[in-house]
Amino acid sequence: MNKKQVIEQLQKLDMHPSRRLGQNFLVDANMLNALVQDAQVQQGQQLLEIGPGLGMLTEALLAAGCDVTAVELDHRLAAFLRERFENTPHFRLVEGDACRQDFDAIMGSEPYRCVANLPYSCSTPFLAKIASCANMPQDLCVLLQREMAERLIAQHGTKDYGLPTVKIALRYKAHILRTVPPTVFFPPPEVTSSFVRLDMDEKCSAQIRELTERIAAAAFAQRRKKSLQQIVPLFPQLDMEGVFARANLPLDVRADGISVEKYIELANIISEIKGGDK
Repeated sequence: MNKKQVIEQLQKLDMHPSRRLGQNFLVDANMLNALVQDAQVQQGQQLLEIGPGLGMLTEALLAAGCDVTAVELDHRLAAFLRERFENTPHFRLVEGDACRQDFDAIMGSEPYRCVANLPYSCSTPFLAKIASCANMPQDLCVLLQREMAERLIAQHGTKDYGLPTVKIALRYKAHILRTVPPTVFFPPPEVTSSFVRLDMDEKCSAQIRELTERIAAAAFAQRRKKSLQQIVPLFPQLDMEGVFARANLPLDVRADGISVEKYIELANIISEIKGGDK
């Protein structure tokens, strides 16, 4: 659908795009084709799509021969999608909040990918949710606010580096594939978007990952303070100065000065001292 067709269809549904729900519909066919090409979808792949809206991306993914499971929160759009794809055997619709779904139950144990124009309102909680699944997507190709995308690829020591960076980096390697201007959406968002690919790259066991997240969360709770002071209350029985020394970290280092690898190293040292498994 082009912009005119999208507006007409929204009028038929008696709805206005919701800013609260982050409803920005992709209306540029060239950009749509470019995103599908960037995602390198293949026939027969199982795909998860979040926020399908009026189904423009959905249609392109189905045309590529993929099996698409789409999650839509807006009941009017869900009703429209059911009608539009009612005779499509490779389409499945889940109506509800993507941030509250049990994706292990929905997608099962088989490998799958996620390709989506993520609603801005749910991008951060959705990524946190999907990355905590027992069966995570093999990769995600998603449209995000550029600011969010830059956080995902940020290096330690920069202002964009934060807890979301660490959490995603424990599971995925992030790459920005292309910049997407506001003009290809209706209504146009106030910010520029980025198409991001997240490739699975698990750096440690689930147990160490959980411990790493606890440590990073404590450090970033007050990122301007010394991390040691923030982390000590988590492990009152441990010599945390000694732990930092073993990890070759300065005692006055702050949260954004600790790389993902060093957070993992801290977790491994603590686990070793406490007698836990790596």
